[in-house]
Amino acid sequence: MLLDASLSQLVLVDYQARLMPAIFEGEAVAQNAVRLGKMAQLFQVPVWGTEHNPSKLGENVPDIRALCQRTLSKMHFSGVEEGLGEWLRVPAKAPQGNARSLPKHLQKPAAGAEERNSIVIAGCEAHVCLLQTALDLLEDEFEVWVVTDACSSRTERNRDAAFDRLAGAGAELVTTEMVGFEWLRTAEHPAFDELLTLIR
Repeated sequence: MLLDASLSQLVLVDYQARLMPAIFEGEAVAQNAVRLGKMAQLFQVPVWGTEHNPSKLGENVPDIRALCQRTLSKMHFSGVEEGLGEWLRVPAKAPQGNARSLPKHLQKPAAGAEERNSIVIAGCEAHVCLLQTALDLLEDEFEVWVVTDACSSRTERNRDAAFDRLAGAGAELVTTEMVGFEWLRTAEHPAFDELLTLIR
């Protein structure tokens, strides 16, 4: 099972300026989050952010915040508890037509927007906000892909425990490069050279 860019969305969880200095391997983790966001832009994958209690922890670091279409401010550890799931679902189309419309059996079926149910997610802290958001997304029947080299916690032990639990719950554990090359699929893709530049 490979990721498909046309079915994917990216969620970047709580890379907040006041939190990142305390995060294990925080600088490398933030750099991979930026890479993910730029890869998503290459492949027209929507990018969403969350910020936990930003009045205390500050906003996401500017390079990451700038890559997000929208950023959810939250107090719950899980972004799903505060509406992230609604952002990720394709809005239902309103019924079209009026009393003079063709009978149903003569109407062409409406072309619905394709659902993007593969959620690529990364963030901090892996064992709290990332974990709870990812578990709620799994419960809401999204496919969840956790980008391990763009996630961390204050301690390595907590980070690794989160990965074990997420894998056991059905999330796919991937790396930044895995995501990029699966979205790419072929060296003939027009974005191939740009992707290589991003990962070097």
